Amino acid sequence: MSSHKNVLYAQSGGVTAVINASASGLITAARQYPNQIGKVYAARNGILGLLAEELIDTSFESDDAIAALKHTPGGAFGSCRYKLKDLAQNRSEYEQLIKVFSAHNIGYFFYNGGGDSQDTAHKIAQMGKQLDYPITCIGIPKTIDNDLPFTDNCPGYGSVAKYVAISTKEAGLDVASMASSSTKVFILEVMGRHAGWIAAAAGLIRQEKSEPPHLILFPEIAFNPTVFCNRVKEAVEANGYCVVVAAEGVKDENGQFLAQSGQKDAFGHEQLGGVAPYLASLIKRTLNYKNHWAVSDYLQRSARHIASEVDVDQAFELGKKALEFALAGKNAIMPIIVRTQESPYQWEVGSVDLDKVANQEKKMPRDFISQDGFEITEACRNYIAPLIQGEAYPPYHHGLPTYVKLKNILVPKILNPS
Repeated sequence: MSSHKNVLYAQSGGVTAVINASASGLITAARQYPNQIGKVYAARNGILGLLAEELIDTSFESDDAIAALKHTPGGAFGSCRYKLKDLAQNRSEYEQLIKVFSAHNIGYFFYNGGGDSQDTAHKIAQMGKQLDYPITCIGIPKTIDNDLPFTDNCPGYGSVAKYVAISTKEAGLDVASMASSSTKVFILEVMGRHAGWIAAAAGLIRQEKSEPPHLILFPEIAFNPTVFCNRVKEAVEANGYCVVVAAEGVKDENGQFLAQSGQKDAFGHEQLGGVAPYLASLIKRTLNYKNHWAVSDYLQRSARHIASEVDVDQAFELGKKALEFALAGKNAIMPIIVRTQESPYQWEVGSVDLDKVANQEKKMPRDFISQDGFEITEACRNYIAPLIQGEAYPPYHHGLPTYVKLKNILVPKILNPS
């Protein structure tokens, strides 16, 4: 067995079009340091795989396969929604983590995810100190919601922003074509529980008042049904049709989700039941306009075929830098994107302590939303526009994109061999 410490990488939360690019960056970088690193493992299905001692040996994957992760959507090693309790509440869970780390000589742990995942990374870094196990723990940012603080933007956001902007433009052209005799209103529901970053991206396509989206609904702005219906009516009367883009987390004036289902997900967040059909029903009941609605759902976060080149490059670089930071002795940090120049857009990689990031949420600044609450401002446009630049098409074969499927060979269990 190598005397060098092994690396463990894991993916967490909802996946993105570019989370595998971060994995590619990290594993590719790790292979450049055979004299400092032993094996590179990946947990199967995130932290749950680590707890179950289900570790994938990435050394069975060729350099070409690891490189192909850069253009493959989904989570190549499996992801999960699971939040560790505090050490004082569930000591046995952390003791199990240490047993797995120790059994497999793991000295570096990288957790690739959003806000709850950064909290998990922070807890594991604390665990190493409190239970006296030397573990370097680094969180790698990922979330289409773009709601992690300190980083200029989050890997995954630029690509979903590009997808939503393009989808809104194309659907708008469709509705405009048929509006005189058919559908008058189209509603696109996008993700965004507490922050309207994804919905805001649709505003990039609007150059004139007559163009869609005519209304954007943000979680940051309280929803008033009367004002909303009046604005829909005005848009239809002025343009012949109306396109609405709504974040799933839009709330009423009492702070209640319009689409609350009463269920909770594995992270304890309120499960949302669909704001688009709610709005469609309201429009039909109040204005009697024929309308259609769509939920972009998983399509928006898995659309690697139209990913932003900037997003892909940033995701890859953050994975690479995470590895380099660890080897340089940094611990309990998250690499971040730092915007060094607005125009032309330039960026570099910095870092922030995990304890500052865990359980924090970055909402849209009020000056990014128009005074009436239905559009984005020029400041918002200037922020988002650079993030969707460039096309990074995957290779195609017979008209379809070629995505890699890894072997994902598990390491034999040591603690509980089957």
